[in-house]
Amino acid sequence: MNLPNKLTVFRIILIPVFILLLALPLNWGQLTGLGTTIPTRHLAAAIVFIVASLTDLLDGKIARAQHLVTNFGKFADPLADKMIVMTAFIFLVALKLAPAWVVSIIVCRELAVTGLRLLIVEQNGQVMAAAMPGKIKTTTQMLAIIFLLLHDVFFAMIHIPFGAIMLYICLFFTIYSGADYFIQNRHVFSDSSKE
Repeated sequence: MNLPNKLTVFRIILIPVFILLLALPLNWGQLTGLGTTIPTRHLAAAIVFIVASLTDLLDGKIARAQHLVTNFGKFADPLADKMIVMTAFIFLVALKLAPAWVVSIIVCRELAVTGLRLLIVEQNGQVMAAAMPGKIKTTTQMLAIIFLLLHDVFFAMIHIPFGAIMLYICLFFTIYSGADYFIQNRHVFSDSSKE
């Protein structure tokens, strides 16, 4: 197994760690400072999420630079990304840090675009590349998750709800990029065989 695939597997292993940190009724206390109070388990979960996000950044760069792209990587890398992001958003709703309606739209879009990607691979034999709106969506998703878990650390003292701002920017790019993917690839839904 090459290094990018090992990083992907490591990211998948981090998902149950992330879940346990937020699901178990642990009370490790709280950290206060920088204008906010952060439950220690939220901080630990945020660190796990940051590590997972960094491995996502690294594995793709290494795979492309060293020509180590594999079928396992094509399958597992986006799956690992979706799994940890959706898990994080679901927990943010449970922790009352994000509105359920926003997370529902994000999850539905992720599932729809994943289905579209599968259809494109089946019809054309090629993977749909991420466009710039999708990359902005992913970046704002990760920032929203991190700063919501960290209760807007650094921004709370100047009363800026940075996590919520990133969440709504993410929502905009979630809808925009999802619509863009479907419009750009609408040909996959046309009947190719006319009898």
